Amino acid sequence: MADIEKAGQKAAALQLDIGNTKTFEAFFTRISAVLKDHFGASRFDFLVNNAGIGIHASFAETTEELFDQLVNVHFKGVFFLTQKALALINDGGRIVNLSTGLPRFSTPGYAAYAVMKGAIETLTRYQAKELGSRGIAVNTVAPGAIETDFGGGVVAFLCTEEARWINAQRIEVSGGMNL
Repeated sequence: MADIEKAGQKAAALQLDIGNTKTFEAFFTRISAVLKDHFGASRFDFLVNNAGIGIHASFAETTEELFDQLVNVHFKGVFFLTQKALALINDGGRIVNLSTGLPRFSTPGYAAYAVMKGAIETLTRYQAKELGSRGIAVNTVAPGAIETDFGGGVVAFLCTEEARWINAQRIEVSGGMNL
């Protein structure tokens, strides 16, 4: 945040456990307060659903507890966080959901994780269709083995005016590692 503010911009950081939907109401109360007090606004333009955890377990070894944890963080949390955020997202805004290449190809040990990301990709299409009347574009970015910033700013690009017509798409940024 210091670097952002040093560059003359405003920034705020709020902590959230995306896997615990019971905390969302209080979280959005805090967001509303920060928007008003720090930014002089009541709404925002962009939501990037980028929270996640990596759990490696074979299909046979995936416990119900691990499965539920993955559901809560990678799917249920994203679904209901985005639903609650709709009241604060400006018409014409953007939502970017992060996925992975694993719904498209198979790597042993990631069945449950890949299923959650596949659900996110389907959710993205439904969100795009249902939020289109508000001019909100919704896309999925599926990074491969990338160290930082998901392929040189793809997410940032999707939040620009130039990307307005990109909607309901799954954009893989993997360098072609699994063609």
